Amino acid sequence: MDNIEILLTMIVYMMLVIGIGVYFVKRANENSENFFIGGRTLGPWVAAMSAEASDMSGWLLMGLPGVAYWIGLGEAIWTAIGLLAGTYINWLIVAKRLHAYSNITNSITIPDFFSDRFKEKKKVIMTIAALFILVFFTVYASSCFVTVGKLFNSLFGFSYQTAMIGGAIFVILYTFLGGFLAESVSDFMQAIIMVMALTVVMIVSVIYAGGPGAVLDKLNEIPGFLSFVGVATPETVNDVQQLSQSGAPLFGSAGSYGFLVILSTLSWGLGYFGIPQVLLRFIASRKNSEIKKARRIATIWCAISLVVAVAIGLIGRAAFPAEHLMASDAERIFITLSTKLLPPVLAGLVMSGILAATISSSDSYLLIASSAVSKNIFQGIVKKEATDKQVMLVSRVILIIISVVGILLALDEKSVIFKVVSFAWAGFGATFGPLMLFSLFWKRTTREGAVAGMVVGGCMVFIWKLLIRPLGGYFDIYELLPAFVLSCIAILLVSLLSEAPSKEIQDEFEAAKVYVD
Repeated sequence: MDNIEILLTMIVYMMLVIGIGVYFVKRANENSENFFIGGRTLGPWVAAMSAEASDMSGWLLMGLPGVAYWIGLGEAIWTAIGLLAGTYINWLIVAKRLHAYSNITNSITIPDFFSDRFKEKKKVIMTIAALFILVFFTVYASSCFVTVGKLFNSLFGFSYQTAMIGGAIFVILYTFLGGFLAESVSDFMQAIIMVMALTVVMIVSVIYAGGPGAVLDKLNEIPGFLSFVGVATPETVNDVQQLSQSGAPLFGSAGSYGFLVILSTLSWGLGYFGIPQVLLRFIASRKNSEIKKARRIATIWCAISLVVAVAIGLIGRAAFPAEHLMASDAERIFITLSTKLLPPVLAGLVMSGILAATISSSDSYLLIASSAVSKNIFQGIVKKEATDKQVMLVSRVILIIISVVGILLALDEKSVIFKVVSFAWAGFGATFGPLMLFSLFWKRTTREGAVAGMVVGGCMVFIWKLLIRPLGGYFDIYELLPAFVLSCIAILLVSLLSEAPSKEIQDEFEAAKVYVD
């Protein structure tokens, strides 16, 4: 009976989300600018909240608490600090300049902006950017599908694969319907649900565990669990944590968490400079003058959500210490706390928070990836005379293809959401982050430097992750940091070695600095 009430609550929520899509369907299909960036009409509240909701995804409610539950405070809190700093700095220095510059160049996608910024004729930058978006957003979409599969498997006992595929189909249909504007408005609503869900679950979990003092006492018994410079080490056999005769989970001696590892984890914040779904909110904002307000809203939301998400993972270990004995299973702790400690209807609303986070992110990923191919490759290169209707048709075909590939990547239910997201995040951060900063703030950046920076950054993410990081020692750092640094070096050196940008490009750069709308 409890599960039925939870399911009914979630169905009502999903119907509300679909209603938003139906409401905006006519406007979304008027033209490609409305479909892809909502006609540049986002106010500060919608721009800020939708940017953060689409960015955080199910990772916030499952991935981050899962890391805290499994190995303690260290990695989770430094990741949260890096993300919070990245959020604030991105809104502070990038948002206004990108909004102004994209208005001058009349760009509606990130590949558009880079291509227009350097006035390229052969569209090399546009093609490379679109292909990297396609690759990394397919990985991102698969992480969202994993979240849905774990959610419905945990709640209702559906097979993981069935639940995952069903959730993917729902997201595809929703994205088909309303485009960017529907996605942004629903993301605003979902951001509110997410932060409410996190807060409610944290409060009831602390009460269940015996209060803050009892929680701290229990967690202090685990070596390194509450350390900022240490990490807990679960004793595992075949990836399963072992239990003592009394049923308590076993931990080894605390691991070290030195300066290099902390710096590596903080580098999550660098990813924000290259995350397309956030950057698009800057482009789609209504007025430059409203961005300051949006920055405050986004930063406050982010701070509350990240701190509470980490706290839920820690409190979950105190409340249900032996409930989840694998790293991939630990990401279900938010579900466990919600369903065991809340009344069914409220639990259903909280579970909608996970669904909200997943929908808000996956529709962003699918829409941006499909627009990169349809707008930038199909219309930009293959068929330059393509109409808006043809562009949107191709976009929807590509959307389906991306979704199918994402589903195939998500078939393994042992996938760890945190790890999948961290790889895609590094990919975007290193491929587009340095180039975005140089494009906006260094007039001497050249087209050749832009190409070099994207290729070096994007490829180095794969090289470091697959070949260098496994060497361990000083090389065991998050791939975003070295890839970001090397991308910056490539842009700087190649730009200085190539011919300076034309007067037209430099004049446009100066105009963006004083643009007012």
